[in-house]
Amino acid sequence: MKIMSWNVNGIRAINQKGFFMPVIKKEKPDIICLQETKAMQHESPVDLPDYDEFWNSAERKGYSGTAIFSKQKPLSVNFGFPKTITKKYNLKDTFGDTESEGRVMTAEFPKFYLVNVYTPNAKRDLERLKLRHKSWDPVFLSYCKNLEKKKPVILCGDFNVAHTEDDLARPKDNTENAGFTKEEREGADKLVSNFVDTFRIFTKGNGHYTWWTYMAKARERNVGWRIDYFFVSKILKPKIKSAKIHGEFFGSDHCPVSIEINI
Repeated sequence: MKIMSWNVNGIRAINQKGFFMPVIKKEKPDIICLQETKAMQHESPVDLPDYDEFWNSAERKGYSGTAIFSKQKPLSVNFGFPKTITKKYNLKDTFGDTESEGRVMTAEFPKFYLVNVYTPNAKRDLERLKLRHKSWDPVFLSYCKNLEKKKPVILCGDFNVAHTEDDLARPKDNTENAGFTKEEREGADKLVSNFVDTFRIFTKGNGHYTWWTYMAKARERNVGWRIDYFFVSKILKPKIKSAKIHGEFFGSDHCPVSIEINI
């Protein structure tokens, strides 16, 4: 099974530019998870007749949102976090309620759960750093660990954090910037202590990135960040046959990532 994940930075824009369908046609993923769709399902111009579609769109127009397209119909699809977990934490801040932003969706399949996530950015002035550190990261980890009690879990999406210095081109310049603060990296540490970073099974070192700013020809110069991941339950590690970053595909400030798994 091949699963792909891609922050498309607007499904309508990337499709209009002609970048979306060539990826699907070339890679033929069994499941594709999208982040930052910025649209409701009825607004999407994409038609994939071989896939069932599931959307978790933000209430705010043209903002955030996730979607899952799957050739195999899931047993169930759930949006957001259970109230039993969120009541212990406050997922609201001056920017609003993350539960209304369409950031998490979970598809249950016979042998695993698939969690698609678009993690909140801490923002340029770190306005959402406290939310990330004290609320979002603990809730997300608790949620995934609870799912794992029932069956193995695959986590994918835009996690908006570079975990280690190898995961961004200029770590020394970004230690106090969103995406590489000690608080965000602490959240990533806890995630990696419970789940396997699939890309690092096969590829070590730096220079492997999934996001580039549009400024200063950053992608052309490969001055980027690895913030898009596939994590899996440790029991699934032997079943991972490949984990790739598809830097050859354009259309967004992110590129797709994928895994192939025998499951």
